[in-house]
Order: sequence, then structure tokens, then C-alpha cells
Amino acid sequence: MINTVNRVVVITGASSGIGLAIALLLARTNTALVLLARRSERINALADQINLSGGKAIALTTDITNLNEVKNAVQTTVSAFGRLDVFINNAGFMAIAPLNMVKTDEWDRMIDTNIKGVLYGIAATLPIFEKQKSGHFINVASVAGIKVLSPGGAVYSATKFAVRALTEGLRYELGKDIRATIISPGAVESELQLGSSDEESKKFLGEFYKQAIPAEAVAKAVLFALEQPDDVDVNEIVIRPTREEF
Repeated sequence: MINTVNRVVVITGASSGIGLAIALLLARTNTALVLLARRSERINALADQINLSGGKAIALTTDITNLNEVKNAVQTTVSAFGRLDVFINNAGFMAIAPLNMVKTDEWDRMIDTNIKGVLYGIAATLPIFEKQKSGHFINVASVAGIKVLSPGGAVYSATKFAVRALTEGLRYELGKDIRATIISPGAVESELQLGSSDEESKKFLGEFYKQAIPAEAVAKAVLFALEQPDDVDVNEIVIRPTREEF
């Protein structure tokens, strides 16, 4: 199996939305997939679907906010396939609300998922990439990491600005052997819009996401970055609905 696949890819947040779309697209490109998410039933069903269709996938129930769980998932990947070529930090959480509502529990969850989750993926994978002298990090951020989502998106945007900084830091420090790509989507069909508890923010997102494009559009951008020659590093892709103003 090791010698017959084009690449071995770990995807976080693979149970729905963009992560699921990436998995389904890459499964058609002779890629061995390792699907990470907390919702076991969903990723197990996705792995079964991919394997029954002639692809190669395993599902590992993983909380990306737990460093040991992420490390175990990465080690399981290397044990199963003999290598790891790409780590896709896709999992994310968005709960927008005005700052003066002081929803600190939601702030903590966004920081834990969107920043620490990405860092844990890097921490678990980087030693393997350095040993191989090859590898590719793809970090899924947001247009909200380019400018602040308003109203109510200050903390969410802060986490995605952090992902931009981390991705650029990876490129600068490790670019000789390891590629780093940030994908920044606008409104995309996913469960991301469902995280807010503030009713006014929910209404805003409901209107904003009426223009959403399919998650497969982002998956195609990921595949484009992956398919470049080893000496070409696509560092950033921004993808929006054509009519999106933000």
C-alpha cells in the first residue's frame, strides 16, 4: 500500500463541510487518507465509503485540542503507511458575538480549536517532516483572517489572523524542505455558521451564508496546491463566492 499511493494525507475536521469535501476529492487521486474528528460515527462512515469505492482511508477519533491525541493519530498514520506527506489543519470553530457580551467560554473554544489545534498538528507532524526532509502543511483559515469580520467577529478573526502568522512562520523557517499553504475561504457551505449562540449574530450569518459556495470549491483549491511540483510552493489561496463583498 505504501508504494502504490501518491501521497499520505491527514485531515482534521473531516466529519463534515470542507474536511469531508477534501477527503472525497483526494480519495479519487490515489491518496491514502487519515480522517480525524471527534464524531466517530461520521468519520467511520466516510472511511467505509471511501474504501468501498476503491480508495484508502482510516478514521481516528481525535480531539485536536488534545496534544496527546493528535500525536497518537500522527504516529498511527506513520505506522499504517510508513510516511506522512501532508497535514491539513482544517478543523475550526466560529462563534461570533459582540465583544461586550463577554462570551469567554466561546473565546476559549475558538482559541483552543483554531490556534492551539493548528499548533498541535504542527507539533505532532513537524519532527516527521524534518526527518523525511519533505512535507506539506495546509492550514485552512478564513477571509476573516485577512480583515476583521464585523459585527461580532473580532475574536474569531483574531484566531484566523494567528493562523496566517503561523503559516508564514512555517514558510520562512522551514521552506527549504517543507511547504506551507494557507487557504482562506469566504462563505462556504459548512457547519461553521452554526456555532454562534447570540441570536442577532445568527441572523447576520444566516443572511451572509445565503451566498455560500460548495465546500468542494475549497477542496479543489487544496488539490491545486498539492499537485504542484516539489520546487513550487503555493503559499496562499483566497477563495470567495463571486458576489461576496467581504
